[in-house]
Amino acid sequence: MNAQTVADQGREIVIVSGLPRSGTSLMMQMLDKGGIEAVSDGIRSPDVDNPQGYYEFEIVKKIKEDASWIPDTRGKVFKMVSQLLYDLPKGETYRIVFMQRDFDEMLASQEKMLARLGRPIHPRDDIKRAFRAHLEKLHAWLPKQENMHVLLVRHHDLVSNPQAEVARVNAFFGGRLDEAKMIAAVDPSLYRNRKPEAEPAG
Repeated sequence: MNAQTVADQGREIVIVSGLPRSGTSLMMQMLDKGGIEAVSDGIRSPDVDNPQGYYEFEIVKKIKEDASWIPDTRGKVFKMVSQLLYDLPKGETYRIVFMQRDFDEMLASQEKMLARLGRPIHPRDDIKRAFRAHLEKLHAWLPKQENMHVLLVRHHDLVSNPQAEVARVNAFFGGRLDEAKMIAAVDPSLYRNRKPEAEPAG
């Protein structure tokens, strides 16, 4: 990676995004281990659903009202649910790792978490339709954003073949990450809602 590339990437804002339960926390952990410091407020503690932690940063949820914190994340990485990508300030350049996961795997994981929390579970087909519509719109919009560089990563492939996927991620970041540490962060035993021949959700 040449000096110009290093300088360019140093100015970029790095984000891990995707739908809920799509593997964003895993990717945050991997990037953190690989050499990009994760931004997290620690408010949401690790639990049975995410034993390695959620890597959440609550202020992200209010980006539409206040984006003044964005420059402070330069050189680090934060997690943002995909619905909020539209609200990112236009004046920055973003490097986004976008996680994809089979809808049924995501929703099975979400339903188990909601059940443990005693929260209502909505009809899966309704949620799948809403997610599908959201992703179709988002993936049509993202390529038109000249200030956004996006890498799509399938959760299934990341857990099943971490070496190949980590190499792709590292290339996306100019080869500056520690691949061995990233691979070591993958725990296949936590892939608990796997579907045979899982297909990506977008």
